[in-house]
Amino acid sequence: MNELNSRRLEIDALRALSAIRQHGGITKAAVALGLSQSAVSHKIKRLEVSLDCELLGRKAGAPMFTAAGEDLLNYAGRILMMHDEALLSLSKTPLAGRLLLGFTEDTACSDLARILGRFRRLHPNVTVRTKVRMSLVLRAMLERGELDAAIVQVFDHEVRPADVILYRERLHWVKHPELVIRHDEPIPFLSFDEDCFYRKWAFDMGRDGPVLETVFECSSAAGIVSAVNATMGVALLSDRYIQGEMQIITDRLPPPPSLAYVVRRARKSRNPALDTLIREIERDVGRQGGLALAG
Repeated sequence: MNELNSRRLEIDALRALSAIRQHGGITKAAVALGLSQSAVSHKIKRLEVSLDCELLGRKAGAPMFTAAGEDLLNYAGRILMMHDEALLSLSKTPLAGRLLLGFTEDTACSDLARILGRFRRLHPNVTVRTKVRMSLVLRAMLERGELDAAIVQVFDHEVRPADVILYRERLHWVKHPELVIRHDEPIPFLSFDEDCFYRKWAFDMGRDGPVLETVFECSSAAGIVSAVNATMGVALLSDRYIQGEMQIITDRLPPPPSLAYVVRRARKSRNPALDTLIREIERDVGRQGGLALAG
């Protein structure tokens, strides 16, 4: 017991360790945490001294984390979650009311569920109802006042001054390496449904560029990913969905605009519960650098 009493898991050091995994290295973790690279390295080194073991693999070609580092990371996520929840619980104000929120499929199937679950535990008198729709549908619902707020994708040039920008992603044309695109034939296009603004941009682009022929239409990102991997055609996918053997196309097709994930309110939607939820989402997403896909 005396030995345990002399050792500590510092919250800041655990946060730095988690950020290194989240962002893929000390340099990017330092930027995300708003610290210098040497400050992050110092936190990790001090943690290693306290635990008397190495956490980071520092040899060329070695994994980023040692076995001990991987073990500690499994605990770090839970420790940080409980730590942050405790702080929020002690500083919370009594909130009550009802919120109607909209999410796209990729945000609903992400770490956002954990954020909403925590919000519900901390503010049990706030009822939150959600609807999952395509971004264009959610934007129309906001204009009609059917939602209080929504997390939607927009092109960078469509961001409004009142939007809360959570993070940005790039959009890419992708295909399987075995798919051959012939210059004298239409390009087989794997499309989201008619409510997808990727699709609208692609067909607007097609008026002055290569001819796209829709061969597969699906409202689910998982379905589009499967179709790409089955060599059925070309698709527009954001960074998070590019996987395995997918090949980014950089010729013949024009580069797509960048994307922004934003929280957009209905025009007259202002209440303390919504303000609090948006702050918590913005803080959590900012700390993690995005919303990780679930599972």
